[in-house]
Amino acid sequence: MNVAAESAAAGASLVQSIDWLAIAPPTITAVVALIVLVADLFVPEHRKPLLGGIAIAGLVAALLTLLPLRAGDRSTFCLTTEADVCSYTADHFALVIQLLVLGGALLTALISLHDSRKLPMGEYWFLLLASAAGAALLPASRDLATLVVALEVASLPAFALVGLRRGDRLSSEAALKFFLSSVTATAVMLLGVSFVYAATGTLHLTRIAAELSHVPGQLDTLAKAGVALTLVGFAFKTAAAPFHFWVPDTYVGAPLPIAAYLSVVGKAVGFSGLILVTVIAFPTYRDVWGPVLAVVAALTMTLGNAAAVRQSATRAHSAVRLLAWSSVGQAGYLLVPIAAAAYAGGDRIGSTVAYALMYAVVNLGAFAVVALVARTRPLNRLADYQGLYARRPLVALAMGFFLLCLAGLPPGIIGLFAKVTVFSAAVDAGLGWLAVVMAANVVIALYYYLQWTAALFREPEPEPEPQSEAAGAGAAREAGTGAAEAGGRTPRTPGVVPDGGGDRVAIGRPPAAVAVAIALTAAAGVALSGVPQLVLRFAGTGLF
Repeated sequence: MNVAAESAAAGASLVQSIDWLAIAPPTITAVVALIVLVADLFVPEHRKPLLGGIAIAGLVAALLTLLPLRAGDRSTFCLTTEADVCSYTADHFALVIQLLVLGGALLTALISLHDSRKLPMGEYWFLLLASAAGAALLPASRDLATLVVALEVASLPAFALVGLRRGDRLSSEAALKFFLSSVTATAVMLLGVSFVYAATGTLHLTRIAAELSHVPGQLDTLAKAGVALTLVGFAFKTAAAPFHFWVPDTYVGAPLPIAAYLSVVGKAVGFSGLILVTVIAFPTYRDVWGPVLAVVAALTMTLGNAAAVRQSATRAHSAVRLLAWSSVGQAGYLLVPIAAAAYAGGDRIGSTVAYALMYAVVNLGAFAVVALVARTRPLNRLADYQGLYARRPLVALAMGFFLLCLAGLPPGIIGLFAKVTVFSAAVDAGLGWLAVVMAANVVIALYYYLQWTAALFREPEPEPEPQSEAAGAGAAREAGTGAAEAGGRTPRTPGVVPDGGGDRVAIGRPPAAVAVAIALTAAAGVALSGVPQLVLRFAGTGLF
């Protein structure tokens, strides 16, 4: 009698073992974030750069823990009554996105090593690691509660990172716009999640899919509204049109490494959540979200590329703005396979993940070059890149390669093959009209990518020299002055260029960490371009 009672109690117990290896990537990242936060209290000011080294070491350790998980067969936090219904699953989809997220955070950290000295370093590294921990948790989340928590853990530190430059009006404005748009997205998404829970009685994605297939008639409208609102919330996070308005100002106002982080890791977070809720939780309503996502994809890529074409070369921060609008256009391409999954099955999302990996590598490389150029050209105009090859040939070659990858032109073969996989996903799903829209947008994007690439190799424009009103007359009156002074010109100093505001900044050697980031991304892009068939193979792989 007692034995039977004990067995029943054990079966109903909520206590379970935790697979610590499965949750190691986000856990290590979060623990290192706390270590950095505490260490900041005790480390003297002149040793603060050590915090960056700790952050990078933590991200490397988190990446290494992905190796023993490569089989993709681990789950934890499962229901005691249903062992196959879990809140955390380290499948192939989760591992690939965690590789993208943690790798992107690592490259962001390398780009940040020099710039972070101008910011409160303890807070900067803690916030970056905290956001990366949430981003690494999200793709493995398999219930809506964990999904929302992971999304907010990834997003909330990002608000502070954008506005971390104290006293900077652009930074404050960018943080406010980012905060308001993201909070609105979260509110809409939480309302949708509550409707879905009310209609199905569960938060686990696989059980939601089962329950939605036979929702009672009186709850059908509630369920459909919940699905729609949840998708709208994720559309904000992915910067899909018409919810993309915050992107350019946020990227311009944020520190450049954080703009790079948002363009890659922020998008990976949004698209991961969108894939999970559409393909796993809401397949019953694919006839609703499929056409909607197809229209949103077409609108997003068109608006993004049209705005990128209109960027003026002489406008302040136009290089960052172009990359911002380009990222909106790229988000449209990333949405295409998700829409196609509604018509041709969930395996199509492999094309989105393959494209995201390519985009992450080359876009982070492009932002690394922009961060390097910004050291001597603070206004960061597109015109500032004219003649970059004459000043920094290797950097110009790397930037040209990154831009050609984004355009999908040789020698950026990886970009071409990634676009082919997305295009094929649309055609195979019967979305011929979307494939035509995508082809037209690829042609539009060629214009501004090639225009920027060509500028890198043109002859540099003569540098404007500061000249006072009385310089010419004063130089003519004074005996013994040279011809340059008589003309009112300031002599050039080797290795020094004007910064656009009258001051001059030494070019010097690039920071080692930024150079390493550029070299790593360029090497990865070249290696992938050497074996582009891997993209096609990966795009056809079932990740769930």
